[in-house]
Amino acid sequence: MLTRRLTASLLLLLIICLPTFAADQEDPVLRAWSHEIKTGDDGSGQSLNLKITYYSNEYVNALITSEAEKNLWTADEMENYKYTLLKNLNLAECIPFHVDIYVRGMPMYPNPFDKHITLRVGKKTYSPIDYDKRLNFKILGPRDGMVYFPRYDPKTGKEILDGAKDLRIVFDSSVSYALMGKGDILWVWDLTKDRGQIAGGRAADRLEADRLIKRSDKIKADREALQKQLDELNKEYNEVNSRIDELQSN
Repeated sequence: MLTRRLTASLLLLLIICLPTFAADQEDPVLRAWSHEIKTGDDGSGQSLNLKITYYSNEYVNALITSEAEKNLWTADEMENYKYTLLKNLNLAECIPFHVDIYVRGMPMYPNPFDKHITLRVGKKTYSPIDYDKRLNFKILGPRDGMVYFPRYDPKTGKEILDGAKDLRIVFDSSVSYALMGKGDILWVWDLTKDRGQIAGGRAADRLEADRLIKRSDKIKADREALQKQLDELNKEYNEVNSRIDELQSN
């Protein structure tokens, strides 16, 4: 039993670090949210494979179920994986994607990577707010990493995907010799097919507790700052009134 639990723990760590690599891509739900394109490969030895996975609600639920069944996890082990996965994805604030790149021939020099990939929702475009910085370095062979876009519009504060029927990722063709003259790459995900919400449970409760603790700490810091400002105003108020009393007594 101890050996099985240790093995499951090691698998959990591996899967969390590489969220899509370990996923069972034979699962039709998992495949449905991953889009791949292969270009080049014209005999010159120059080619580029790109796969992008969108972490939709349906994909996340299917990924959790797939990993739990494959690794024979207990309910607690599945909840721990789910908690860590959802915490790393930060779905409350971000729209996460996983990028897989394989370059043959001339290397790709994507630095800075966030200038070559954009999210389009409706008529608006958005740049990543965070991404795996390994994607900045010269790429020859395989490379993968997470890319996070904002969930809320920075100007309006509204949720970007609210009411949207699809979302699109655009990859700049100038970043690779294999794409030159072929135009930018466009992937489209149909949001109307994203069925259901991410299942709750103890993992959701732990994430909610984390959020509330973070919010509580912020409120405490804001309150302390306001209290300091109030103390300074009270001090000045007392000094002013004291001087008024002094002047009026003369």
